[in-house]
Amino acid sequence: MKKSILTGAGLLLILTGCTNITTEQQSVEQTMESGEMQHEENMDMNHGDMEGMEEHMDHDNIPPLQASKGTQELVIPPLLEKQKESDFDYEVVAQEGTTQFFDGSPTNTYGYNGNLLGPTLQLKEGETVKVKVRNELNEPTTFHWHGLEVPGTEDGGPSDVIQPGESKIVTLKADQPAATLWYHPHPHKSTAEQVFKGLAGMLYVEETDEEAPALPHTYGVDDIPLIFQDRLFDENKQLDYKNLMNSDGTIGDVSLVNGTINPKLTVTKPLMRFRILNGANARNYTFRLSNGATFTQIASDGGLLHEPVEMDEITLSPSERAEILIDFSAMESDEPIAITDEEGNALLPFDLDIDGGTEEMESISWTDDTTFLKEEEKSLPVSKEIELFGMMDKVTINGKKFDPERIDLRQKKGVSEVWEVYNKPDEMGGMIHPFHIHGTQFKIISRDGREPAPNEQGLKDSVLIEPGERVRLLVTFPEEGIYMYHCHILEHEDNGMMGQVEVY
Repeated sequence: MKKSILTGAGLLLILTGCTNITTEQQSVEQTMESGEMQHEENMDMNHGDMEGMEEHMDHDNIPPLQASKGTQELVIPPLLEKQKESDFDYEVVAQEGTTQFFDGSPTNTYGYNGNLLGPTLQLKEGETVKVKVRNELNEPTTFHWHGLEVPGTEDGGPSDVIQPGESKIVTLKADQPAATLWYHPHPHKSTAEQVFKGLAGMLYVEETDEEAPALPHTYGVDDIPLIFQDRLFDENKQLDYKNLMNSDGTIGDVSLVNGTINPKLTVTKPLMRFRILNGANARNYTFRLSNGATFTQIASDGGLLHEPVEMDEITLSPSERAEILIDFSAMESDEPIAITDEEGNALLPFDLDIDGGTEEMESISWTDDTTFLKEEEKSLPVSKEIELFGMMDKVTINGKKFDPERIDLRQKKGVSEVWEVYNKPDEMGGMIHPFHIHGTQFKIISRDGREPAPNEQGLKDSVLIEPGERVRLLVTFPEEGIYMYHCHILEHEDNGMMGQVEVY
């Protein structure tokens, strides 16, 4: 069946997030009952605190982002280069540095192989590489390959701590479809701070199929990574996390794209591919193109969608990704064009300097004869029930906080199961939680019994779940090991909104 991408010229994005955790299949009913009791006790004990909690982040009334002045050309993260004559292919070093966000005020930051963020690691489908990871921070860290389907021993979860000055070599095999993934730290109780200070980088799995769709693919030219983050700075222009953090999710008023403050992007090709990552700790973004045009979403977290979707908005929670195409060929070069937020503040202005005139782009197409969800997959019974609940340091999954010594769930390698994730509201209405599972790319079966939207009919590793919503996921683990599942509001994760599933 031939699928056609009608490339448009607009953009709107909304980002939001949370996560989940669960218990053994045999004890789900008992766990849910005890979880209910625990929630009631927590609410009774902390009802007074909740009513007057000044620290609680009201995610319906978040601080607006400052508009970009468009004074800095967008930084494109460099591609990580292969090592020569070495027993490993790549090296990734977590290190301290300084970044000049503001004139005359260097800010202390963290970065991979540099001062801030990290280089982009590109792998080919089916390729196996060895990566030396080294910790040059003054605190423990881990290296988590978010979205990569690798054995639990290589995943880089909170149990894979690397102490300061130490290193190890991990083996990564890109045994999955082409996709836009990322990497970041995952030490328990320190993830939010380390990401806030700058530790994050992109990881691409690239096509090897000669019949793959002819999408824009020249890195940094017509294939652009966009890491959207928000930050708070203190009066000394520092990322003083311990004083600035909010235990319900740290949300700032300064917008960074690829670590660039006041960015702009010079567009030189009529058809542009943008790989968008919500790399924020907690913020839910709303992006729009200032001229109100549409765009085409071609991929989600785990690769190409079942079919491309023309859209004027897209919702992403923290850690979610989307690949989109924007056709600039019909846009006037002197017309102000920018990615804006819901308030109309420009987050990434575009300067058009397109070669070859403004003729209309031809449609791009690919063939996909597969069925996104088979009838037998849709009819599978729910085997794991997961309840997300709470706020601040009262967050739980199935009434429990993370315990590294406890296995909450078990699932057989290669066997598909249905996880039903419920975001239970609290007395304040509840929060959106972005739910992430390590070691797998799942499929969304339904939201409150309804079929997922067309742009969610693709492989995913993170999913936004609204308060009161039940989402069913088809989950299959291709490798063995112990993996995390958690809310990707990083402060919730650090506060224990996380569980472990053992794949055997």
